[in-house]
Amino acid sequence: MHSGFVRVCARNIEYQLIPAHQINRPTLLLLHEGLGSVSMWRDFPARLAAASGCRTLVYSRYGYGQSDVLEEAFKPDFMHREGREALPELLAALNIENPVLVGHSDGGSIALLHAGDKRNAVAGLVVMAPHCFVEDISIRSIEAAKRVFETSDLPAKLAKYHRDVRRTFYGWNDIWLDPDFRSWNIEGCLADIPCPILAIQGEDDEYGTMAQIEAIAAQATSSPGVELLKLADCRHSPHRDQTIAVIEAIGRFADQIDR
Repeated sequence: MHSGFVRVCARNIEYQLIPAHQINRPTLLLLHEGLGSVSMWRDFPARLAAASGCRTLVYSRYGYGQSDVLEEAFKPDFMHREGREALPELLAALNIENPVLVGHSDGGSIALLHAGDKRNAVAGLVVMAPHCFVEDISIRSIEAAKRVFETSDLPAKLAKYHRDVRRTFYGWNDIWLDPDFRSWNIEGCLADIPCPILAIQGEDDEYGTMAQIEAIAAQATSSPGVELLKLADCRHSPHRDQTIAVIEAIGRFADQIDR
């Protein structure tokens, strides 16, 4: 396993790379949630790499983990910029071509935006609890998260995973609660995604409904195949709530990818 930093968009970005232990396997690139980071994935990347045999890359976006601290507020297009500007630069810097993107929540949205840009080569997409548009349930849960952050020991818990926990939290929370963000919608990119897609959603997700992955199934018309995996007894983090089912599903998906 190799850990380090890489320069992306003139910022230091934390990453961790787990080598492949099987030949002719795609590279998996994990994109974290709105409050995630390299360390917040915990042991999931190592378990996924061991089960799939794939080289596996995780990184902390700008403002997260041990990457450079957020210096300015996010704008409504922050996920577009990550998927279409920062992610291509990261892949080029690390000499990674044609990956399978595995995105969770905001990371799933970023993966969809990256793959929907015809300039980028992507072998496949796995999106867990992605956002394609803003739902009322998302806003209610993000408002609740703010109350918990301001009235509990949540800042101390999250501080284990981020250099500046307050900037990280409010960077995510403020933009999602900004009235200008309510019209955010990435359904327009779905029709241009040319690769296979596995979309995973928990039936008990407190941040989104099945309408999110059903939109992908309906609108990703250029994809050679969209598989929906709806998991019972699962909230917003399928890789934590249903780890074995998710690892097995990603492994099967990787087996089908042309390399």
